[in-house]
Amino acid sequence: MDPFLLLLIGVVIVIGGIVFLKLHAFIALFAAAIVVSALTPKSYIEQSVLAQKRPQAEATARAQEPLGAKLAAKFGNTCTSLGVLIAMASIVGVCLLHSGGADRIVRTTLGFFGEKRSPFVFATSGLVLGVPVFFDTVFLLLIPLARAMAVRTGKNYLLYVLAIAVGTTMTHSLVPPTPGPLFAANALKVDLGTMMVAGLILSAFTACFGLAYAWWANRRWPIDARSGSDDATLAPQVERPDSELPPFWLAMAPIVLPVILISGSTIADIVTVSPELNRWIDALGHPNIALAIAAAIALATVATRPGSDPKVVKSTVQSALADAGMIILVTAAGGVFGGVLQETGVGERIQGLAREYRIGVLPLAFMVTALIRTAQGSATVAMVTSVGILGAFASAGTLGFHPVYLALTIGCASKITPWMNDSGFWVVCKTSGLTERETLRTMSVMFTLMGIVGSLIVMLAAKLFPLV
Repeated sequence: MDPFLLLLIGVVIVIGGIVFLKLHAFIALFAAAIVVSALTPKSYIEQSVLAQKRPQAEATARAQEPLGAKLAAKFGNTCTSLGVLIAMASIVGVCLLHSGGADRIVRTTLGFFGEKRSPFVFATSGLVLGVPVFFDTVFLLLIPLARAMAVRTGKNYLLYVLAIAVGTTMTHSLVPPTPGPLFAANALKVDLGTMMVAGLILSAFTACFGLAYAWWANRRWPIDARSGSDDATLAPQVERPDSELPPFWLAMAPIVLPVILISGSTIADIVTVSPELNRWIDALGHPNIALAIAAAIALATVATRPGSDPKVVKSTVQSALADAGMIILVTAAGGVFGGVLQETGVGERIQGLAREYRIGVLPLAFMVTALIRTAQGSATVAMVTSVGILGAFASAGTLGFHPVYLALTIGCASKITPWMNDSGFWVVCKTSGLTERETLRTMSVMFTLMGIVGSLIVMLAAKLFPLV
């Protein structure tokens, strides 16, 4: 069976299952992995293993491996790489919300820059909070502040709404430890510190462009402040007195410290330091340890909050781990599907066609990811599926540039065309009080333009600074 037919079958199962059968992403991805793996000839599996410069005996053994054992091994490998990171990141995110740390970051930034610069503050807050906290949650946290600001000033409601979305959306797909970029960095063998720094820089560039569009859209379609569907739930967040919130430095610590530790480990591998110091830096800079330290600080912030109850800390951890468990399942299923696709040899076939028709790898990655994202709605599913398709030839020697550029392109393309099949679309639409048409012509267009601009920046950077 042709590798492209196997790819088509897998993608149809994923998209059809999510869009038409309304299946959970985990079920759709795992079902696609089972079907594709069962249909893949053993000769294809042998060739894919040999293409990785592995011994013939290993290739033969992999081809003869039972289907159930193969899927379980791929599932376990993904969980081993990403499970702890996702769990720790989820604890950090939930604790920031429960302790008031996220609220403190926004209030302090607003107090420093002033109300006149509030769109910049909302975008920056989203950029920072989007690293440990998911897009939907950050938007729900900040929308009451945007509505209160619009009522106070009597204008710029749409600008505030879009400014919140601007920063949060790009870090969600470009900066680990959120699941999509975390999976991409792991699968493409990109150092996590490199991915974090590069993702933050690119997020800042695209956020500037998105904010410029938000200014234009606000002038083109001015909208008065509106109530949303979750006002009663969200209102208490903006009513908490400052005395109940943790200090700014403590609120920022779980976000900044992992970036410093992980990046420090990357820098230590380049700069000459003493062996003893290098061991300490590597130990503390390991992503699992760095995120565990951040989670401990975040938990301590909740536990030391005035009037804190040990039961609150326990329930906070339980809710965080419940969310993390579902995310780990989806990500691991994506890893299984991606691994199965690579065994079909579709990566080598795509590479050959790209070379024959002179299609660059980055434009190809952009098109594949954007198509999958538009079809099924989830940025994370689009990223893990695209990595599975394109990851087979994602080495610096094959690409001609550092694999981080491929990961960033896939992340940017996962922002293309959010519409009614995207949960984030409905979060913005319903909580802000915008109509579907208003959301499509503002948020959807803005995200698409940001994804395109980000991809063009990455392609230019890969050309000028290949880093190989």
